[in-house]
Amino acid sequence: MSNRTVFFISDGTGITAETFGNAILAQFETRARHVRLPFIDTVDKAHQVVRQINHAGVVDAKRPIVFTTLVNMEVLKVIQEGCQGMLLDMFGTFVHPLEQELQIKSNHRIGRFSDASKSKEYQNRIEAINYSLAHDDGQSNRDLAHSDVILVGVSRSGKTPTSLYLAMQYGLKASNYPLIPEDFERQQLPAALKAHKSKLFGLTIQPERLSEIRNERRPHSKYASLENCRMEVSEAEAMMRRSGIRWLSTTTKSIEEIATTILQEIRPERLMY
Repeated sequence: MSNRTVFFISDGTGITAETFGNAILAQFETRARHVRLPFIDTVDKAHQVVRQINHAGVVDAKRPIVFTTLVNMEVLKVIQEGCQGMLLDMFGTFVHPLEQELQIKSNHRIGRFSDASKSKEYQNRIEAINYSLAHDDGQSNRDLAHSDVILVGVSRSGKTPTSLYLAMQYGLKASNYPLIPEDFERQQLPAALKAHKSKLFGLTIQPERLSEIRNERRPHSKYASLENCRMEVSEAEAMMRRSGIRWLSTTTKSIEEIATTILQEIRPERLMY
């Protein structure tokens, strides 16, 4: 499938089509070329898309795969009638059966982000992102009580990307705090964290992988040496065990898997999607 093209078409941002489509494609060993075509919201644009899809089929000598979340039926009809690819209409597959089951019509809203800037949920999400940025890597101890979760672990164990993912994807105020040699010498959690123990979640990592990551940033330094990484990881895990902190290893896990595990453990009262 290396010379096949996959299209993701939407009258919104295309994020839903791409996310769903990639989840399906992940079940196959494929190296297809991906093309996202967002904001296809007129008949003229639909005709342009049809030409692009059909041209890709000629060049590849294989039928393109087309994932679509088009809501505008007039636009979708142009794609359905002219497209020579394999068309997978996700809204048609799921929305129409749900309309029949629920006995109500869907609102045919174009994209969950189309009017997001006017919603309270959107503003809360932006606030969560700003909060997580301000509380990255222990930059600020202020307002830790407002954190939904506080990630702790040694430097470069995945705290920052996980915090931002939780904020951007779920609207959670996720702060993170590094465990440093001074903490290990005292054999105690940083003082700022002790009052928020119930919100703490630890991330650890195999020392060998940690050394690789740190060497990319500061090669041949003590900070990146395998010996130092082994010491820091060992001390951090011992501290988390003593403190009764829930934790997991990020060595072989994606950010999505890490975030999902954290959500299962902390079970926040509010989540935004």
